[in-house]
Amino acid sequence: MSEPQKLIYKRVLLKMSGEALMGNGPKAIDTDTVVRIVNEVVQVHQLGVQVAIVIGGGNFFRGAQLSELGINRITGDHMGMLATLMNSLAMRDAFEQLDLPVRILSAIPMSGVVDLFSRRKAIHHLESGRVVIFAAGTGNPLVTTDSAASLRGIEVAADVILKATNVDGVYDHDPALNPKAKLYQKLSFDEALTKELKVMDLAAFCQCRDHNMPLSVFDIHKPGALLRVMQGLDEGTLVTVQ
Repeated sequence: MSEPQKLIYKRVLLKMSGEALMGNGPKAIDTDTVVRIVNEVVQVHQLGVQVAIVIGGGNFFRGAQLSELGINRITGDHMGMLATLMNSLAMRDAFEQLDLPVRILSAIPMSGVVDLFSRRKAIHHLESGRVVIFAAGTGNPLVTTDSAASLRGIEVAADVILKATNVDGVYDHDPALNPKAKLYQKLSFDEALTKELKVMDLAAFCQCRDHNMPLSVFDIHKPGALLRVMQGLDEGTLVTVQ
């Protein structure tokens, strides 16, 4: 009989971009990619980890990009919030097809579709073994979903925010432009700020620093990466206060 896998986190907040759901295809949501990501989340959930998720909406709309097309920025951000809701519904459907209980809590009212966000309700669902998806950002325009992730992570007392990206951690230079770019295994918040390393939205990053919320940055497209992060193995970059 194999020994149970040891995990270093009990409650996590997984932050994904909307683009992560596209895979390598042209569609806003690639079903195979969603199923693969969901299966990896299910794997760690079945090991006893409480999982909350924040998904961006960039595969559909970004307020900043829409404003460049002449759409009012506030309106564009509201459209982006609805895009995160669509992504959340797609993720919920994929989880439910695997018989994993999940709840979507939205920062804006969407009666009859999803529930309104409540901190106590979110913690109750997590403690009851449900995956919780936070939708619609913070409910405010001009605020990124990175900031929604840092806020929700702090509110539900997550052990870490898992920043899922398209690269396998934080580099000293853009690895797409510099093949000799160095991958950091560990960083302090102050070091990342001093070196101007782009980890996440600056406001969200500083909020995590001020509330001592660790960040783990890893490649969401790398099979098994999420589990390896949960096991504390050499995967991605861990950003902490010290």
